Amino acid sequence: LTPLPPPSASSSFPTMALEQPKLFNKWTFDDVEVNDISLEDYIAVKPKFAVYLPHTQRRYQSKRFRKAQCPIVERLVVALMFSGRNTGKKILAVNVTRAAFELIHLNTGKNPIQVYVDAIINSGPREDSTRVGAAGIVRRQAVDVSPFRRVCQAIYLMSNGAREATFRNQKTFAECLADEIINAAKGSSNSYSIKQKDAIERVAKANR
Repeated sequence: LTPLPPPSASSSFPTMALEQPKLFNKWTFDDVEVNDISLEDYIAVKPKFAVYLPHTQRRYQSKRFRKAQCPIVERLVVALMFSGRNTGKKILAVNVTRAAFELIHLNTGKNPIQVYVDAIINSGPREDSTRVGAAGIVRRQAVDVSPFRRVCQAIYLMSNGAREATFRNQKTFAECLADEIINAAKGSSNSYSIKQKDAIERVAKANR
């Protein structure tokens, strides 16, 4: 048997261009825009933060501000895992988020990641009040809210609103979460997070 000739450079395998990961292998991160310039650095949706599954298993809590690098959809998943009996059930939270994003797409016809980002921008309070005082005399003082806290607060309010809406209700958690995100993205007062944001800003305005 004669040995085969070595492969030439021209006969090498064709190189395929790597495409960007899509969330749940369905929703693209490429066309998602953050329309609030102050929140751009704290909402991780740029293509470099693209993931197939919002379950990266990194230790974002070990250093201050590191969770700003956490994919924004994963931050929603983590916020759903609260209230005792849901603690640590991340796969369940991922499945709820996946179902909610499907419902958002069916209702709006848009990329659910974009709808979710718009909901975060609308739901974070821009002004809050803090306790200032000493020697037993305490008063409240209005303060501006940092962009990072606005994102954290918005995610917390949305997940809390969905959890309260689904309790003792025939609607599933995914349906309530989808409704909450859609209403928040529209700025509708039917949204729990928008109501809470308005209440926080109203109290802050009174304490200026």
